[in-house]
Amino acid sequence: MTFVVIEGIEGSGKSTLMGGLGAALRADGYDVVMTREPGGTAVGDAVREVFLNRPIPIAPWAEVFLVTAARAQHVCDVIRPALRAGRIVLCDRFTDSTLAYQGYGRDLELDSVRKVCEIAAAGAKPDLTLLVDLPVSVARSRMRERPGAADRIEREDDAFHERVRRGFLSLAGASDAHVVLKGTQAPDRVLKEALDAVRAALGAAVS
Repeated sequence: MTFVVIEGIEGSGKSTLMGGLGAALRADGYDVVMTREPGGTAVGDAVREVFLNRPIPIAPWAEVFLVTAARAQHVCDVIRPALRAGRIVLCDRFTDSTLAYQGYGRDLELDSVRKVCEIAAAGAKPDLTLLVDLPVSVARSRMRERPGAADRIEREDDAFHERVRRGFLSLAGASDAHVVLKGTQAPDRVLKEALDAVRAALGAAVS
């Protein structure tokens, strides 16, 4: 079984990468589940709407509990059943996002956030995390080009997004299960590097 998570700041190109990865892996003959956080379940989608789009203030620790509650349901209903069935799971965001956004970005005590994440994940752990790294200035430019209004997280200032980016890089630097991809590269180059990493992980899982 292979559980692959794609992480990165807003505007990094995660969604584009996941679509390309899913299509390539299916062409290779794999059964692939593509999902996202918050989301993936009715509970997760409801949390996503409150978390990103409702014009209400949310305290930093309330953010943690919202996204991890959605994750607990997601692991139970989607991720574990898919992995048990021998499917590949591609997930847009997982525990690294909570650590980066709420731990580093909101300056919450990291070990405490990590403990809550561990409870919610119930032992589910990515086999591979692909971090699409991008300077905040480039990400901000991409966000401005998106149609529609910015969501609650996108509206945070650059200093917040810089802290989040540093958090992601710190997490990746402490793990052998992370691959950092330069998001400033052409999308097809990012996809090739990501696909090479996923295929290597699949080969290791088979052997």
